[in-house]
Amino acid sequence: MLDTVYRDFDTGYVPRWHGDIVDPEGTYLRSARHTLLVAVDERDGQVVATGALDARGPAHPPNPRALAERYPSGRTAQLRRVYVRPEHRRRGLARRLVGRLLDFAAADGGYGAVYLHTDPAVPGAEAFWRSLGEVVCDERAAPGGGQSVVHFEVPMRAVPRGGANGNDNHVACVASRS
Repeated sequence: MLDTVYRDFDTGYVPRWHGDIVDPEGTYLRSARHTLLVAVDERDGQVVATGALDARGPAHPPNPRALAERYPSGRTAQLRRVYVRPEHRRRGLARRLVGRLLDFAAADGGYGAVYLHTDPAVPGAEAFWRSLGEVVCDERAAPGGGQSVVHFEVPMRAVPRGGANGNDNHVACVASRS
């Protein structure tokens, strides 16, 4: 995940934004309400996609106050680190990972909403999230352009049969077959 912020997002590592990347175990695996999914290419064992969920709503600042109030921590499942390496895109990996994350949130039973934000400069990101959710705030339309971030709410799912995909250790591997 760390190489992504350098190679694909042009931001480099920013501790207040990317602390979860250097401590994914502490962030996503120690809490029963958080999860990290990893897709591995069976041919070479390389990680090709990730997706995570935690119980932290958007913080203010840097996000607009209204979003922090609408999506409080503890009641909000926030989708994070949904990323697919460019050479593995357009194969349904992100959609499958998000589906499993939504099942996980539903099985938790304590979440009232699923929230995420994305950088519309990332190729395909905005269109992908628009296909799954509803824009609740587009900071590009705010006076001064805000952070140029688009915030979404994704509909909650019904509780899946058998819980969150039998995900006892909060790690799932989805193989990429091509």
